[in-house]
Parts: sequence; structure tokens; C-alpha cells
Amino acid sequence: MPEILRLQKSAFLSEAIALNNHNIEPLTQTLEEMEKVFARGIVLKKTDEKTGEIVGSVRAREENDRVSVMKLMVRPDFQNKGIGTSLLKEIESLYENKTFELFTNAKNEKNMRLYLKNGYREVKRTKESDDLEFAHFEK
Repeated sequence: MPEILRLQKSAFLSEAIALNNHNIEPLTQTLEEMEKVFARGIVLKKTDEKTGEIVGSVRAREENDRVSVMKLMVRPDFQNKGIGTSLLKEIESLYENKTFELFTNAKNEKNMRLYLKNGYREVKRTKESDDLEFAHFEK
């Protein structure tokens, strides 16, 4: 679990820089908080075939026939190699006949394209602050 927390901080650093805010939850989450999240759902990881290091991860939790997909992340030096797509498809394969939901920073065009390419549709936007708006997706 500590390795996934390190991955999370590495993967979300670019988001924090783009937002000019290093107090975002992925960077401030503690190991204890992460353990509580892990206990309520499924966590998948992708490892590098050569080194065995974790290079990607995704989490999901089901409630009332809806699956919340959370923290899809890929180590920066492994991005754009299909890892995010493969993790998304794998987590979806674990839940049959469910509605999937997720959200991302509306300014993160790369994430927006990934979700649209994988069959998600944007259903709403929520504004968290003057600088932060989330795009919510469903599939």
C-alpha cells in the first residue's frame, strides 16, 4: 500500500501544479486514510514487467448498482502507453450490468479524452472553487 500512495502522489503532482494547489486530496491523503478506502472497494494495480514496480492503479466501490471509479493513475513516465485504458477496462469487467461514474478536473483535457474514448459521457459539472471545476461522467 505505501507504494500505491507514492504512485498517487507522483501521478497527481502535475494536477496540483496545474491547479497551483498542492493541498489537493491525492497529495494530502495519509496511508491510514487510504487503508480505509481500500477496505470499502476493489483496488487494481499494474506492475512493470521488468522491475515489478507498480506503475498504475485504479479503485472502485459499488453502491446501489452504481460503481464509483476513483483514482485512476499512471506513473508519469509510463503514461500514454495504454495502461490507464487497460486498468479502466479491467475494473469495469469486475462489475456486470452496473452504471459507472467518475469525475475529473474539467481543465484536464487528457483525462476528459480518455473517458470519452472509453464510452463515458459527461453528465454534469460542479464548481468547487473559482479555480476548480469537476466534470462528472457516466457509462
